[in-house]
Amino acid sequence: MSHHDDTDHQAGMTRRQSLGTLGAGAAAVVLAAPAVFAQEGPPPPSTVTTPPRSFAPDAPPNVYFRDPDVLSVDPGFDALAQGNAPIRRLWTGGLWLEGPAWSAVGQYLLFSDIPNNRQMRWLADDGHVSVMRLPSNNSNGNSFDSKGRQLSCEHLTRRVTRYELDGTISIVADRYEGKRFNSPNDVVEHQDGSVWFSDPPYGGQLYEGTPDAPGGPSNPDGRINNRIGQPPEIGEARREMGHGVYRVAPDGAITRMIEEAQIQDPNGLCFSPAFDRLYVASTGKGPGDTGTGGKGEIFVFDVAPDGALSNQRLFSDCMVDGVKCGPDGLRCDVYGNLWASSNAGRVVGYSGVTCWAPDGRLLGRVRLPEVCGNICFGGPKRNVLFMAASQSLYALPTATQGAGFS
Repeated sequence: MSHHDDTDHQAGMTRRQSLGTLGAGAAAVVLAAPAVFAQEGPPPPSTVTTPPRSFAPDAPPNVYFRDPDVLSVDPGFDALAQGNAPIRRLWTGGLWLEGPAWSAVGQYLLFSDIPNNRQMRWLADDGHVSVMRLPSNNSNGNSFDSKGRQLSCEHLTRRVTRYELDGTISIVADRYEGKRFNSPNDVVEHQDGSVWFSDPPYGGQLYEGTPDAPGGPSNPDGRINNRIGQPPEIGEARREMGHGVYRVAPDGAITRMIEEAQIQDPNGLCFSPAFDRLYVASTGKGPGDTGTGGKGEIFVFDVAPDGALSNQRLFSDCMVDGVKCGPDGLRCDVYGNLWASSNAGRVVGYSGVTCWAPDGRLLGRVRLPEVCGNICFGGPKRNVLFMAASQSLYALPTATQGAGFS
């Protein structure tokens, strides 16, 4: 596997080329690496070298102006990548980490450890990580709304909840037309106050929630006892609907905005900075799926002022160098670029994060030694890219800021 494009490409960049795709507004954040940095000495260790670099807290320094695992594919990425900024592993010890969300008021990062049925919290002041909620009902996606309240998608209870400022918990949505949801996955708030969430079937498994009651799609022969280790009210639940993306209006009215026939296995959601686009990741086949399943693609819709969606189109097939970099979590930066977590399985060097221009061009990549499930921007200046990977939490300072509320 080659990584010659990273160093050579950076060495040939000019300031004018870097600004070409982002416009003069990004001039202040462009950092162009002098060619000498790319030419002197052996390349630093990375995820694709043998032995691979260490991400441990006591690992030796690994940044030679640009972290070797932060790759420019297009000149526009040089205006987004921060020089002298390393990828750091902040914590490890989870089973499948998901749902990172930044609390601007609390100055902490919230994330889910789904199989361990807990929510974790990383504190910005000293890097301390501790359990925030246990049990979490196998929570997956999290975000903070415009009022600073936490929104969470719960696999086990098949619902979306909101943690209110007075300490109470509200159910944002648990049924549509009288039927239970499958396993809400990702959640975001629109600027009009509506809450949007995706509902694939991934929670219908032992590892990240619980299978259906006997006869349900994820437990058709009833051999799995879905009551073991679960509260009694969980036992009768089974999948009742197809996949979908839903909108909860400020008055509580729920509308299915995207049908399974449009997108199978909808997962990560993200609005553009102007809230006039909705990006949706379609991931792989879920437990009990009878269709073909998602194909690891990102779709985009136009969003009208009243919330109506139109003009569905393929944004990216997420193929990079012939490798499927399957998307999951999505976030936009303030320039409208879309950042997506990447699951390339065992293809070392392609799991991590991909960054796409608003027109669908691949700008750059961040390589991690683990599959990345979800991402968000945070930190005091909202310029740190937090990456929830399989077992570990990573962070990378950038030269841009995240858009939206969380």
